Amino acid sequence: MARIKLNFPEKSCFSTTIKIRISDINYGGHMGNDALLSMIHEARVQFFNSMQASEINFFGTSVIMSDVAIQYQGEGFYGNELLFEIAVNDIAAKSFDIWYKITCGERNIAIAKTGMVCFNYKERKTENVPNEFINFLA
Repeated sequence: MARIKLNFPEKSCFSTTIKIRISDINYGGHMGNDALLSMIHEARVQFFNSMQASEINFFGTSVIMSDVAIQYQGEGFYGNELLFEIAVNDIAAKSFDIWYKITCGERNIAIAKTGMVCFNYKERKTENVPNEFINFLA
């Protein structure tokens, strides 16, 4: 079976830490895959907050996640503090990718990518990536 291979971009633009809670632990005694996806969402919200933006108020539009890929590389355990490094690339007219490199000390936990599309929820249609976001990244 072919495995996905994700390559985190060279330059990150934001980082945050999130601690693994007891509710994040599965029957295998380590962090569950669903818990990591929730933490990725939390890291993205913190990244947007650092720009005084949110998923609903993203520089005058909103964003919606169109896809996600996660390459698990190691286990996380209760109490571990995970470092989430974030990068952005593949900015197109209406979409962009957010990358996540998740580590715990020297251990790699995962690399992930979420495809984000700018979206007007009221009109139910896509919109252009705001110039303010592109300028913030520059």
